[in-house]
Amino acid sequence: MGMEIASIAWAQAGGAPEGAAGLFSLVPFILIFVVFYFLLILPQQRKQKQHKEMITKLKKGDKIITSAGMWGAITRLDKDTVTVQIDDNTKVKIQRENITRLRTDEEG
Repeated sequence: MGMEIASIAWAQAGGAPEGAAGLFSLVPFILIFVVFYFLLILPQQRKQKQHKEMITKLKKGDKIITSAGMWGAITRLDKDTVTVQIDDNTKVKIQRENITRLRTDEEG
C-alpha cells in the first residue's frame, strides 16, 4: 500500500514532460501581450509620433489650441517654448509640448 502511494506521488511530481506543458501554459500570456500591443501600445506610439511632428513643424502665425484649452496664435517660437497671443493685448509663453493641436479654418 505504501509503495503504491509513493509511486503515484512520483508519477504526479515529474512523470509528465514539463517542457511542453510549460510552453502551453505561457501561450495565453503571450496572446494577451500581443493583443495589448496592437490595441494599446502601437496606437499610442503612433499618436505620440504625430504630435511630435506637429510640434516641430509649428510656425509663426499658426492658430493653436493648448492642453489647458486656450485658443491663440503663435507670435514667437523658441527652442522649448512658444509665445501665444490669446487676446489683443495678452501674450502667454508656454512649452511646446502643451500645444494639443492646430485649429482649422472652420473653428475660427
